[in-house]
Amino acid sequence: MIGIVDWAASRARMVFAFVVLSVVIGTVAYVSLPKEGEPDIEIPALFVSVPFPGISAEDSETLLVKPMEKELSDLDGLKELGGTAAEGYAGVSMEFEFGWDKTKVMADVRDAMTRAQADFPEGAEQYSINEINFSEFPIIVVNLTGPVPERTMARVAKDLQDRIESLDAVLEVGIAGNRDEMIEVLIDPLRLESYNVTAGELIDVVNNNNQLIAAGEIETEGGAFSVKIPATFDGPRDLYDLPVKVNGDRVVTLGDIATIQLTFEDRTGTSRFDGVPSVALQVVKRKGFNLIDTVAEVERTVEAAEAEWPDQLRAVLDVGTSNDQSRQVESMVTQLEGSVLTAVALVMIVTLAALGLRPALLVGFSIPTSFLLCFAFLALMGVSISNIVMFGLILAVGMLVDGAI
Repeated sequence: MIGIVDWAASRARMVFAFVVLSVVIGTVAYVSLPKEGEPDIEIPALFVSVPFPGISAEDSETLLVKPMEKELSDLDGLKELGGTAAEGYAGVSMEFEFGWDKTKVMADVRDAMTRAQADFPEGAEQYSINEINFSEFPIIVVNLTGPVPERTMARVAKDLQDRIESLDAVLEVGIAGNRDEMIEVLIDPLRLESYNVTAGELIDVVNNNNQLIAAGEIETEGGAFSVKIPATFDGPRDLYDLPVKVNGDRVVTLGDIATIQLTFEDRTGTSRFDGVPSVALQVVKRKGFNLIDTVAEVERTVEAAEAEWPDQLRAVLDVGTSNDQSRQVESMVTQLEGSVLTAVALVMIVTLAALGLRPALLVGFSIPTSFLLCFAFLALMGVSISNIVMFGLILAVGMLVDGAI
């Protein structure tokens, strides 16, 4: 150690240039490194789910879970396999060894599920493969509350969703607490009987419509022309005018035998903010972007959209935020910076009292230089600043202080 000190002392200019260069590079790296809430840890686990409306738990185990376990049990690197059977649902969880090749494993799982699907009974819906990813959790939730009609609230939420998703740092925005619109058709049995329309005829007409049909083309001397059949529904009026049956000289349409209205689907979930029903927009950040800057950009976007609302809407619609992870991350960053400055001050005071001004400055510069060099290496390795990294750096402050003193 003494030899290293003597070598550095004999090359003071080179060491000073190295310190200045380290400070500059480390500062740039610290400013540019993204600040994350949770580290991007890749969990070697997958979950396959298969919805099957109406199936019992016993049948789900026999007809869905066992065929999936049979095909998935031979995967390379599989550590643990588990199955779940419930009413209307079947699922299989898989845990793999660390160091797995996710792309290859996902392809193998899809091939195995393709073979397992051949043994599924009719009625099973398309399976989905889900992975555990901490970076896909919401970083902030925007809550809309107030005595606003449901259709107006849904329109405002979808407009905010489009605005926030247009940001480069935002991966997606999920909406919770709202209901999707649907067209409700209420068939009147008396009208069916009066127009001599059977239920089977009505079902066949509905099933055979709202389909895209390729009609081909017509070749003439002037050229070839494509033929289009207007068979898809573009709006509620198309349902009203849907021909069901020819009764004499009259064409019976769906609007003649049914009441058609625009309504909402049945509610499957609720969202509350401060105990009040609300519509929540869950913002998910893209990997590699600064969490603090992303939250600030989302808040500016919401404020800009709110400024464009009519005065009546702004008076009754309240906008709030919850689950803001940027506050915790910003607190950790502030705590880290304060700990470093406190350590530098304490070490310089002790060294100044014992050895004098020059050693105090030398030791005082060593602590921030060490931290900035650490940030430079983090940037070189592609590691973002997360809670785990900042906690480790705060612990390292104590070690640096002890070593410096």
